[in-house]
Amino acid sequence: MTETVPQIDPLEESLLHQLLVQSNRLQALPTGLVLLALTLDALLLAAAWAYGGGAGPAALGVTVAFGLACAVEWGLLAGLRATGRSFGPDKPSVLALAAVQALLLGILGLLAAPWLLAVGLLILIAALVTYATWVEPFQLGVTHQTYMTSKYQADQPLRLLQVGDLHIERITARERDLNQKIQALQPDVIVFTGDFVNLSNTHDPEAEQAIRAVIGEWQAPLGVYCVSGTPLVEPMARVEAFVQGLENLKLLNNQWLTIPTPGGPLNLLGLTVTHDMARDRALLRRMMLNAPRSGLRLLAFHPPDIAPEANEAGIDLYLCGHTHGGQMRLPLIGAVFSSSHLGNRFIMGR
Repeated sequence: MTETVPQIDPLEESLLHQLLVQSNRLQALPTGLVLLALTLDALLLAAAWAYGGGAGPAALGVTVAFGLACAVEWGLLAGLRATGRSFGPDKPSVLALAAVQALLLGILGLLAAPWLLAVGLLILIAALVTYATWVEPFQLGVTHQTYMTSKYQADQPLRLLQVGDLHIERITARERDLNQKIQALQPDVIVFTGDFVNLSNTHDPEAEQAIRAVIGEWQAPLGVYCVSGTPLVEPMARVEAFVQGLENLKLLNNQWLTIPTPGGPLNLLGLTVTHDMARDRALLRRMMLNAPRSGLRLLAFHPPDIAPEANEAGIDLYLCGHTHGGQMRLPLIGAVFSSSHLGNRFIMGR
């Protein structure tokens, strides 16, 4: 059974989405205007140090260090595109980093802190930027989970691979590594839980071509299945374009699919998210009215938001993504927040 629902996404009014959309527009700013903004940050920073009693060599040194840090960070971000590692906008990040650094250093100046402390802070931030942009995104890992159930009876376990939140811009080393790992894992079935494309590339033909090339390589004996992600990132029309004509993959749009396996039927329910909790909960209830009576029942749904309801409804395994382990994470602290309606409850799975 298939049920179609209108895609009205409440996240459109969220502060996080507005910040992302508005910040992406900053990429259109002329480079000269960005440099002017950085100069104003530097002047305000120098004024703060002068007011705090650090006029002279200290104020000059911190201001110069700030300028060098901005140059290094901009170079790091621009270098991602130049080396084919990432293709997102760089100017919004440069402006945001400069503003945050100017604020932090300005506070240190007003407190008459040692100038070496300010320089050390800049070095620390630059190191974090380097790790966050050049290192961490390319360290793909595989998390293994074992699920025991009496509903699956076979001599060999079923190897199910879940993939989510690719947010593809172009094919880079990350995407090539991903497909090599998928091939090496040799899963019996693959389920993708949404967000094929990056927000800044939703209607980008080159991104669409890259997505189709990546997912077109996925193969599994029992099939490859997917659901759409956040409607604001990828409206259903875009998702349909991503998968159109790909015979190796099936898009599930509010429907049940039963997959015969050696251990019994594997019933997969693929739901399309709206991020409207009442609507999504109601959709789950309606779809469960037609749930298969026997076999495992799996739910593929982009966010973890209806996990409690899915558990009560008799779903055996809930496959989701969306949280990225927390939309903002800090070293040693972990997730600061996520865009899930359940907060940080399921940011890393169960």
